[in-house]
Amino acid sequence: MSEGILIGLSTAMQPLNLLMVFVGCFAGTFIGMLPGLGPISAIALMIPITYGFDPAAGMILMAGVYYGAVFGGSTSSILINAPGIAGTVATAFEGYPLAQRGDAGKALAIAAYASFAGGTIGAVLLLAAAPALAAVALSFQSADYFALMVLGLTAVSAFAARGQFLKAMMMTVVGLMLATVGQDVSSDTYRFTFGQVDLLDGFSFLLIAMATFALSEALMVVLRRQMVAPEALAATKGHMGSLALSRGEIREMVPAILRASPFGFLIGVLPGAGATIASFLAYGMERNVARGEAKARFGKGSVRGLAAPETANNAASTGSFVPLLTLGIPGSGTTAVMLGALLSFGIQPGPSLFQDRPEVFWSVIVSMYLGNVILLILNLPLIPYIARLLTLPRQILVPLILFFSLIGVYLVSFNPFDIQAMVAFAAFALVFRLMDYPMAPLILAFVLGRLMEENLRRALLINDGSISFLWERPICLGITIVTIVVLAVPIFDWWRQRRVVTAGEGG
Repeated sequence: MSEGILIGLSTAMQPLNLLMVFVGCFAGTFIGMLPGLGPISAIALMIPITYGFDPAAGMILMAGVYYGAVFGGSTSSILINAPGIAGTVATAFEGYPLAQRGDAGKALAIAAYASFAGGTIGAVLLLAAAPALAAVALSFQSADYFALMVLGLTAVSAFAARGQFLKAMMMTVVGLMLATVGQDVSSDTYRFTFGQVDLLDGFSFLLIAMATFALSEALMVVLRRQMVAPEALAATKGHMGSLALSRGEIREMVPAILRASPFGFLIGVLPGAGATIASFLAYGMERNVARGEAKARFGKGSVRGLAAPETANNAASTGSFVPLLTLGIPGSGTTAVMLGALLSFGIQPGPSLFQDRPEVFWSVIVSMYLGNVILLILNLPLIPYIARLLTLPRQILVPLILFFSLIGVYLVSFNPFDIQAMVAFAAFALVFRLMDYPMAPLILAFVLGRLMEENLRRALLINDGSISFLWERPICLGITIVTIVVLAVPIFDWWRQRRVVTAGEGG
């Protein structure tokens, strides 16, 4: 391994490759800030540009765009509640409330530090354990993936305030229903399309995410302007807050980073899981771990609730390179595009990549650490200027949110129907937000719904229709036990609190 690291360092430190790291990180950061574009489109655009480059330089450039987009996607999530990419939706849960109370600078600084830590720890883990983790990824079957998705859905308890678990479950059901719209992958039948050709492919994640968060938030801003006194608006407008973190905030953030880094990396290693699922699961895990006052701060601007998903999505982005480089299996949509780029260079990723093209394998890994350093240096000085977006008058900010939301969705499909559907979903989300229904469970269920269905079908097909795989496979059994524990903890807490109240009334 030491020889491989030296090869990677000598290749990554060449002037052209260092320039590729910088350009990729810089471009990816701004691409991530723009809702709708995303790293997949950006990397696809980079492929023709890299044809004249050495394969190592081309892969370093595309890798920089990838984790740069994940790094930068948190900015729009925090400032205007418009997730730049799918992996930063969970960032908005705590980042946006922090920005609303005048701590936008602090929220962006926490996101930058957490992203750097997650990416760095992920790069170290990738360096040390890629071959061994490839074997772990291969051992996962459809039954195990299904159990993992069910575990992900149990995180819905993390998005429910006290006494609102039923509301969260209802939104989870709505998300699962939306995930079933369109063509069934297994049978090629069309479900819930009602004769509409535009519904044959179902709803895109971007459409649902932008409607339920960005667009509905813009409408909420308009309503809040009428519901909040003008002097209160003037008092909170344009306050960026300090970038400095207190010792207490650092002590709160560090354990969350240390938990979310290996967790996010391992989720990223699993083909098909990716940064989005890792960020949701890390947020849910952190909220379930929190106790007392720390748990009460979730939903109102929790430091650990912001640090956990930001750490996990960057670590998962790094982890997704494990199946790509060692097995030739793309772990996400973005790495699928990168697989095509590798093949266009005449390189076949897989176990032989270590021996055939070590400079490509090791230079990409080493460049990830260099890229995370560059991203931190780039982003921290820019935070004061980026956060000035909050000083824009509401008459300008709201139309900007509407513009980026609608254009971002339209540029993905060029279908006017998506705009109409987005407006309808935004109206639906606005009504339910006014009734205090959480939107996060809907998004989580929509992300996991189709994956759950596909893996459950394959598992049942392999097991002749029996669900015995839940306890017969050791991996599946372990995940199922964890799921039961995660569900039991909030129920036990509720029972204990109820018992204390009853004892107090009896006394």
